[in-house]
Amino acid sequence: MTIPSLPPLTETSEWAALVNHRPQLEELPLRELFQRDPQRYPRMTLTAAGLTLDYSRNRVTDQTLELLTALARARGLPERVEALFRGERLNTTENRPALHTALRQSSDAPVHVEGEDIIPAVSATLTRMESFSNAVRGGEWRGVSGEAITDVVSIGIGGSYLGPLTATHALAPFQSDRPRCHYVANVDGEDIQATLKDLNPATTLFLIQSKSFTTQETLANARVARQWFLDGGGSEATIQHHFAAVTANAERARDFGIAGNSIFPMWDWVGGRYSLWSAIGLPVALAVGMPRFRELLAGAHAMDQHFRQAPPEHNMPMIMGLLGVWYLNGFGAESHAVIPYDHNLRHLPEHLQQLDMESNGKSVCQDGSPVRPHTGPIIWGGPGVNGQHAYHQLLHQGTRLVPVDFVLPLTNHNPVDGHHAMLTANCLAQARALMIGRSEQQVREAMIAQGTPEAEARRIAPHRAIPGNRPSNLLTMERLEPATLGALIALYEHRTFVQAALWDINPFDQWGVELGKEIGGQILQALNGDQGSDSALDSATAGQIARFRAVQGEASASG
Repeated sequence: MTIPSLPPLTETSEWAALVNHRPQLEELPLRELFQRDPQRYPRMTLTAAGLTLDYSRNRVTDQTLELLTALARARGLPERVEALFRGERLNTTENRPALHTALRQSSDAPVHVEGEDIIPAVSATLTRMESFSNAVRGGEWRGVSGEAITDVVSIGIGGSYLGPLTATHALAPFQSDRPRCHYVANVDGEDIQATLKDLNPATTLFLIQSKSFTTQETLANARVARQWFLDGGGSEATIQHHFAAVTANAERARDFGIAGNSIFPMWDWVGGRYSLWSAIGLPVALAVGMPRFRELLAGAHAMDQHFRQAPPEHNMPMIMGLLGVWYLNGFGAESHAVIPYDHNLRHLPEHLQQLDMESNGKSVCQDGSPVRPHTGPIIWGGPGVNGQHAYHQLLHQGTRLVPVDFVLPLTNHNPVDGHHAMLTANCLAQARALMIGRSEQQVREAMIAQGTPEAEARRIAPHRAIPGNRPSNLLTMERLEPATLGALIALYEHRTFVQAALWDINPFDQWGVELGKEIGGQILQALNGDQGSDSALDSATAGQIARFRAVQGEASASG
């Protein structure tokens, strides 16, 4: 498929219709829409792949939704979805397909890249992951002292870190006692040193996760781990018992000392932030077992099927993506909050930050022309209830419009004396409070009824009034388990793709990240004493390099 050039989103007749429609919503409170239409909630609820989306608390009417789905069709969204699944080269700047969906398909139906069916390689890798994880979990994989592996340390960064980290913590109730999984990403030495402090080199297995096996931060931490193992009684010959790798550069992994049967593949047609479903997910399989990992894949595949087959009006990722564009480009909402009401999902906002912001933080269209509307909202959030005593104040009374996704499992793996009912009550209360708010008159009347003098009530009422009419989605599932987690993450992957298609940008490259790596390498040379490498730098950077050298020199002299 040759991706057709599209006019700027905000210059289309479909967007003009939405702009003309918006004034109808300006003075129409959400609470009034519910009063007018008792069927609003069931009609604006979708169920797919074990998830239920309630989008009834959004600033939309049936007409709004009709206009939004008309926009989706005019932008060729259904055709672009098909192109994604067919393996068309949608990553146009790198001339690659984006086939993370092929990693989790349930059939042997062929998917071709460069004329080769990739499904046999995907299946073979899953089989190898199963054998490896079974051996480690079952105690058959022995370390240098003949003992079973007790701890696994996954060393990566970006997508090879955030996806597995999120999934491992989310699936904590399904983990066995051994092995314990740890993650290291930060090149700050405190990260790896704190992780290694209480581990035993003889019973620790390291996974080095790097597509190129040249990622600066990952290799720096891998070298520390390697030396720690050697200092702890290991040898060059036994490195192969304690190190495995997931990479596209097997030769460099072998040079590191990793045996060929412990090197798992990565492919160019899978981006890092979409790689959880590949061998990058190996620490998840080690933590919960390969059968559970396959359930994770199955849940994602179920969401894939829904995304590919459902019409825009009943398509969960499309509805969420359209609503996001509506708020960003129609209302100027610069950020979007994701707030899970489940402790085990506490890392979900971090993963979605990378997924969305690295994908859609773009300023040019597919043809290289500037994007007219803003793209890529700032994604942020954290565990529910905790946030209620922190940033929710801004959500309710701040001057910025921040749409919210609440994520809520309806049952809990560790029920404690009504805690989950309290958690659920808080989640539903926040969604309702954002919607209905509280007017000055309501505040004033309530204060007077409680005995507050009228003059004082009038003075305080503006401070206690809550504007309301602030939109949110509520995503629920009966239970957080591998399949529903897979569906949840795939949902957000597809939501990200929907918005990229509407803006006509490429969500599968990340040249801003690459520039930072390039400059970082240049500065590192200068910090390490290469005087010539800082000659072309600006005065501020050169000055900070000089300060670093001076302080390091003083520290060495005093040491």
